[in-house]
Amino acid sequence: MKILRQTRRVVCAGLVMLGLVSAVYAQSWPSKPIRLIAVFPPGGSVDQVARILAVPLGQQLGQNIIVENKGGASGSIGTAAVAAAAPDGYTFGVVFDTHGVNPSLIPNMPFDSKKDIYPVVLIGTSAMVLATHVGSEYKTFADVVAAAKAKKNVSYGTIGSGSLGHLAMSLLGKNGGLEWPHVPYKGGGPLMSDAVAGHVPLSIGSVFVTKPHIDSKRMRPLAVTSPKRSPDLPDVPTVAESGFPGFEAPAWWAVIAPAKTPPEILKRLNEELNKALKAPDIAKKLDAQGIDVVGGAPEAAKLFIEKQMDIWAKVVKENNIKAE
Repeated sequence: MKILRQTRRVVCAGLVMLGLVSAVYAQSWPSKPIRLIAVFPPGGSVDQVARILAVPLGQQLGQNIIVENKGGASGSIGTAAVAAAAPDGYTFGVVFDTHGVNPSLIPNMPFDSKKDIYPVVLIGTSAMVLATHVGSEYKTFADVVAAAKAKKNVSYGTIGSGSLGHLAMSLLGKNGGLEWPHVPYKGGGPLMSDAVAGHVPLSIGSVFVTKPHIDSKRMRPLAVTSPKRSPDLPDVPTVAESGFPGFEAPAWWAVIAPAKTPPEILKRLNEELNKALKAPDIAKKLDAQGIDVVGGAPEAAKLFIEKQMDIWAKVVKENNIKAE
């Protein structure tokens, strides 16, 4: 019993010391620049959100926030880099809604999305927009459905194979008995470049990446994937209104960290991110791009993201959807 009590005292003392070391480390954090990995290429919404947040976050923390683009495989390559990084508070990532789809579509990912990654904050959500070039024959979503039923080549572009846009359109096609070929791009920038030029008949992307081209009158919006009409596009009907009742597929963005990052650092970063999201100029920049700011605690972000993973895993399984 005496040996057992001594062992317990040693263990407790060790835990106390570990806690003190962790607390001291967190207090000195950050002492060098922080890497923020945007898991899609430059030009898309993930890249833009990362750069919008990097400025106020750097000012608040007193360190440079270096945005590094690591695109590919629907964001899973960049996410893998975050998961593999040292959990020392100097590497984080900005992910898109594909983070909730990848576990069910990409086999043998080198990380576990629920165990190796910790969500720091849910930045915000947005409708996705199904749009077409302004000179297109498609004036409404009903026109698109009619063309698909007539077996016309109604192809659509997305930010990549396995993206939420790809999954959503696959589900719509499956439920409606429609065929529309998928044209995957490597991010929102390349997608919109081709869509604006009319090289792909349809595009499906976030309000963030699509609205600037709608405002410039180069793209025509046909439908949004949110359960209600987007405040940024109030005249554009939802997919649910357009013959697919109950359909919804919101876009979203979040900041993630390696799972074993010290909790004190995660707490501090969450607080600083929420502060940045509440800043009028930052909120205005995100709102202007169609993003409804969410923020909140890491636990809320974790709950939301894991629910998305479960929802889309079920959809993938029930509809036998495959990544191209």
